Order: sequence, then structure tokens, then C-alpha cells
Amino acid sequence: MHVTQPTMRGRTTSLLNTADIEVWPGGLLRARANHDARILARAQWVLRRKRDGRYLAAVLPEGLMPLLPRWNRESGLDEALDALDVHPGHLRPGIERVGELPLHRLQERLEALGIDADAYEARTGLRLVAEPDWLSLAGRDRYRRPLWLHVDAARAWAGLRDAAARDGVVLEAISGYRSHDYQLGIFERKRARGLDVPAILEVNAAPGYSEHHSGLALDIGAPGEPPAEESFEATPAFAWLQAHAGGHGFGMSYPRGNPHGIVYEPWHWRFHSPAGPD
Repeated sequence: MHVTQPTMRGRTTSLLNTADIEVWPGGLLRARANHDARILARAQWVLRRKRDGRYLAAVLPEGLMPLLPRWNRESGLDEALDALDVHPGHLRPGIERVGELPLHRLQERLEALGIDADAYEARTGLRLVAEPDWLSLAGRDRYRRPLWLHVDAARAWAGLRDAAARDGVVLEAISGYRSHDYQLGIFERKRARGLDVPAILEVNAAPGYSEHHSGLALDIGAPGEPPAEESFEATPAFAWLQAHAGGHGFGMSYPRGNPHGIVYEPWHWRFHSPAGPD
């Protein structure tokens, strides 16, 4: 197996994404047991199942180390190992190509939730969003979790955050990229609390339809402000975003009265392309 050379402090800063498995760079995932901690401390890469976040195996200097029984029977394992074997174009100096994953098993997942994709798209105007085949580390979010974004959005977010800081405004990332599996998990957890699917769809896009899948969108907050609440619109951070975000390529996706029928989300911003200087 060819192992990509690390690029920053001995670690790469890219997440390799496949339909069933994410390949995380070493040093970013928390250990769930002492045995895992020793392995993860030495890992160059960690294979992580997207469906439930379980660690499958670690790539060590001497080879693969299993972290889960029968890990070698996992669906999509060959695809994940291929992502490691083929030197990614995005790690070649001066070349950055971002591909899209196939829309994997989405139809059956939507049917399991009782969502008719054609009717949903006609009602909301939303379209299926593919996941990128790799993402860039864009720092940490409010909760100290790694923040993954499309490489273009990651650069733009750094510029946006730094420009705000120069004006005395602190912007916090609440969340960035979310997989189709993660979005499905939101629905499963809310249904377990007794909510029905139509109620969930009032505040969450159906799996496969969230802008977060693209890695181009992130939720933004301010220190001391609860996350993803309408009260964010009363903060200096929101006022600054309204005045300057467009110059950095970001726009608010769901204003009041948006045609998609999604509740007002002053915290949700998506990178498109720079609109020009502030």
C-alpha cells in the first residue's frame, strides 16, 4: 500500500471521502479505549465507518492495524483502500481537483423515511447534493471538533473569519460538512424522540438535500450566543456578515420567506464565489 506523505507537522490536512468510509488523517480522532489511544497516537490514517462513526482500522508505518472485529468485511473497504493507494491529485503542489461521490443508496433511504423524492423536490425546489471526494481541514469548530470544508470554502472561511477579527468581531464555526449518513442520523434521532418526518422536514433538509453535504456551507455563531437560533440575527456578528460576507463569497441561504419552505436560518451561510471587495 502506498501511503500519502504527510504535509503539515507530520500530518496531512485532508479527509479522503468515500461512499461508506471516511479516511481521516492521524492525530484528529479521539480514542474510545486505551488500546485505541496507543494505536491512534501512531496512526497516519484512520478508516472510519460513516454510518455510525466506528473506527475500522489504522494505517501505521508498519501497515494496517484492525480496530474492529471483522473490519475486513466492511462494505466499501476496497474503495477506501483505493483512495489511499492512489496518490490524491489534491496533494500535488499547485493542483487541486475535487470530485463528487455517487449519490449512494439515497433513494432507498428516502423511501425508508416515507419521503417521495420527486414530490419533495417539486415542493421545496431543492436538489440532491453530492458529497466531495475529499475535504480540507478548516480549523476547529466551537466544540473543538475538526471542521471539514470544500477546499475553496475553507480558504474563504479563513479570510472571512480573519477580516471579521480585524474589525473586532468574533465568528465561530458551529458545523461544516455533513455526510448523507449524518443527515440520516439526525432524522433517526428525532424520530426516536417522537417527532414525525413532516415535522422534522420543517427544520431539516431531507438526507441528500442539505447544503452541508457539499462542504460549501457552514453554520456560524458568536461567543455566548446559543447555536442555530434566530436570536443570532441581533448580534454584531450577524450585522457584520450582512455587510461583508458577500465580498468573501458567502451568502445566507435561507432568509425569511425563502422559496424552499425552510425556517429562517440567519446562521447558515454558503460559499459561492467572491462578489468583489467589501
